[in-house]
Amino acid sequence: MKRNLLLLLLFVAAALGAQSQSKPSVTIFGDSYSTYEGYLTPDTMETWYFHNRPDPNRTDVSSVRQTWWWQVIEKMGWKLERNNSWSGATVCNTGYNDADYTHRSFITRHKSLGHPDVILMLAATNDSWCGAPIGEYKYGDWRRADLYTFRPALAYLLHHMKDRYPTADVYYILNCDLKADINSSVEEICRHYGVPVIRLHDISKTAGHPNVKGMQQIAEQVVAALKK
Repeated sequence: MKRNLLLLLLFVAAALGAQSQSKPSVTIFGDSYSTYEGYLTPDTMETWYFHNRPDPNRTDVSSVRQTWWWQVIEKMGWKLERNNSWSGATVCNTGYNDADYTHRSFITRHKSLGHPDVILMLAATNDSWCGAPIGEYKYGDWRRADLYTFRPALAYLLHHMKDRYPTADVYYILNCDLKADINSSVEEICRHYGVPVIRLHDISKTAGHPNVKGMQQIAEQVVAALKK
């Protein structure tokens, strides 16, 4: 009897382990919209959303389960590989007040996304907000100066992500309410690299950031696009 019970427990454990291993892993690659205290790798990155500390002037999000990415992962049956998101991060190396944002830019951080099957990238909000130089379309022979402008930096980023994560499915999530030249640039450059764009619309926000309702709206729009 004990032997049979032990065999049954071993079988169940093996089945659960196999099920866990079969789940696609996803890395969240983003800015403040995707941050959450205690869920960032590395944990030195600045966050906008904090555990159980809602501020009515900032956000009503108070649980990681309310974030858009947690809801997407749960609805898709995936597992989190890592969340590499940094509040205020720009795609290019130019930040607010013309500051050098190389330390937090997407092009700097793209090397640290783990080993995902899927990469969900929500980017360009800060490039739009801070007025980063738009630059020209450029798909190779990038110089250091090019990476301080949006279009060459995004092309550089997607080019190197495709090389570094050749088996990963990369999706670009484009925020609503951004500048027209940012939107058109994202569409054009993603088309060049064959990266699907999930364009958000009508997201509820507080202080420019998704609140609980907005997080749910993002999750619903992303899941709908992924399931097409």
